[in-house]
Amino acid sequence: MNADEIRALIFSELTALGFQLNEQGEILVSFASKEDAKRLHRPAREEFLGKNLDWIQRNFRKYGGYFADGKDIIPHQINPILVQVQDAWHSDLFRMARFYWSIPYSHGFGRRLRFLILDSNNGKLIGIFGLQSPPITFPARDRLFAYPSGQKEVLVNQTMDIFTLGALPPYNRLLGGKLVAMAVCANEVRSAYRLLYSGRVTEMEKRVLPAHLVALTTTSAFGRSSIYNRLKYKGTLLAESLGFTNGYGNFHLQRLYPLFKEYLESIGIETKGGYGTGPKRSWQLMRLALDHLGISADLLKHGIQREAFLFRLVDNLDEYMQGESQNPLYKNLPFADLAAYWKERYLLPRSERVDGWHHWDRLEVLKDMTMFNQAEYDRSK
Repeated sequence: MNADEIRALIFSELTALGFQLNEQGEILVSFASKEDAKRLHRPAREEFLGKNLDWIQRNFRKYGGYFADGKDIIPHQINPILVQVQDAWHSDLFRMARFYWSIPYSHGFGRRLRFLILDSNNGKLIGIFGLQSPPITFPARDRLFAYPSGQKEVLVNQTMDIFTLGALPPYNRLLGGKLVAMAVCANEVRSAYRLLYSGRVTEMEKRVLPAHLVALTTTSAFGRSSIYNRLKYKGTLLAESLGFTNGYGNFHLQRLYPLFKEYLESIGIETKGGYGTGPKRSWQLMRLALDHLGISADLLKHGIQREAFLFRLVDNLDEYMQGESQNPLYKNLPFADLAAYWKERYLLPRSERVDGWHHWDRLEVLKDMTMFNQAEYDRSK
């Protein structure tokens, strides 16, 4: 496919997604609503689900029992437990749950920790969250701290980024997402990080970093976050809003990413990555491809602003990140205490106010993941 054909395909893709373009191919109207964001993600999600359709159908027979029907839930008997993903079945269940999200599945990058939250009362899955290596440059976070000269990378790498987080139905209708978001602050998460990475030599610099996990960052999937906003534990704010991103990204062109790489390879530009390959790498390659195609990088401004958040896991985070203290003063947040607070503050009042979750059928999860656009997928194979 030559450059002219690729340019035409890019503009066709954007037009199909609902973007308005001028004669120069520049975006005239961006998007802002959650429904817009979900719609822009939908083609990539459907394509990805199609490629994993056989795995989903085969494994739902094995793991479908972990998804709850409404009749399985008795609110006052819900008893959440936190399980680190370590065994193969943990990983498969995490993967299956992640396919339900509106955003295409991500494995995470660099250092990773993944967790399941199960309801020990009935053995059902409440939700999941995953942590990965943080971006070294993240303006919303970096504006907060005056890092000591030459120490930014070392300090930032004592934080992690939440790459996925959410509750599964019908727990999501009972504010299960609040529980999952609170769980990232749990002592058990920090302990798991310390056990996994204490003494670990880094791949790139061949050095040992302190096995401290002092903070977490994340950005909401679709604009303002209903899960993270006003998330408190006994009056203490857990998720600190850092404002909104500028609405740039490459997810709306993600379906064309293999084509971009193929084009760059055809003109002699290496696209393979090693350790550290991740979202930044795909952004760089797409920018590079657009430059060589003579297309403005403004095409990557989709307009969906994400809200950025910071979770402070230590009381002296500012001093620690600015080199004024060498000893992180950790907050004491056992998961059992967080879960008990969530149950009284969020779950039980919610269960008395809302309806609909009682009649949830777990097969709706499978239907969403397999009947998205089955006929179109079959035709494309």
